[in-house]
Amino acid sequence: MSTFTATQFRSNLFGILRKTIQYNEPAHITTKDGDAVVLSESDYSALQETLYLVSAPGMRQTIMDGLATPLDACTIDNSEDW
Repeated sequence: MSTFTATQFRSNLFGILRKTIQYNEPAHITTKDGDAVVLSESDYSALQETLYLVSAPGMRQTIMDGLATPLDACTIDNSEDW
């Protein structure tokens, strides 16, 4: 994550936004009143989706169970129907 002062951010706004969008690299902006982070829309959407999924009761465990399941246990062999 790149860090910029508010003045640097203001001076290089378009370039910083372009880099954030193209490379999904957040920009950390520092000010005397506090800091902020600029994210690409795709990173923000992914973060929101993750927060939604892990907030659903039992979803985290379901995902972990799915990740631990071998792929061949997840597929159905319908080749006999052909």
